[in-house]
Amino acid sequence: MLAAAASLGAMAMHDRARGVEEGRAEPLTVFTFGDSVLDCGHYNDRGITPGELLVRNDDALFPEFKGRDLQTLGPTRLLHCALDGATVDSLPAQLPRRPPTNRGIALLTVGGNDLLRGLVSDTGPGVRAFERKLDAFLVSLPVRPVYVGTVYDPTFGDDSRNFLPVPASIARANHRRVNEVIARLAQRHGRLVDLHAHFLLGNPAWFTRTIEPSLLGASEVRRAFLHQVCATCRP
Repeated sequence: MLAAAASLGAMAMHDRARGVEEGRAEPLTVFTFGDSVLDCGHYNDRGITPGELLVRNDDALFPEFKGRDLQTLGPTRLLHCALDGATVDSLPAQLPRRPPTNRGIALLTVGGNDLLRGLVSDTGPGVRAFERKLDAFLVSLPVRPVYVGTVYDPTFGDDSRNFLPVPASIARANHRRVNEVIARLAQRHGRLVDLHAHFLLGNPAWFTRTIEPSLLGASEVRRAFLHQVCATCRP
């Protein structure tokens, strides 16, 4: 039942995102923006990213998702703009030079590297600046709908796994503030994908190199985005 509902929801999304009259051959374009959560192919031996799985599932690796990808529903392509290591400051450089097609959706993950590069110990102004910059990027993003992911926690909420040079209590407070910013802006400009909540239910096999999505993690990122795409685009 859940798989059927997801497929129906994805089909409704595909039709709604099309934005052109029936019969045109223009494919749906899935844009990815942001960091290694979406640009994680070089962290697994298959070179697979969540965006690729959303467009075309690998049925041999993930049979659960057979028939639950966008390519199954109609012509779909991926325009992968996300870049490992990206921060909110580098997002504008990822924007396509040419206006996108009329048929598109955007996936965005950002904030993790901003935390690692200083926001994890921020006392206030850094997170406010992050919010202003992310808001400006979303305003300038010429693709709708846009699905914005929160920053996950590779420690699963376990302070003993803290790998940062600041106390876990401070790191968690700023992590929460960044995710609150993302949630506010996602509500204003698009739809929220709560990767943080989803990954708290996971296990270490979802990660590699401490913080990067593994092959299984890439599929779980896909799962979270697919679930939200289907849930928000039903008739």
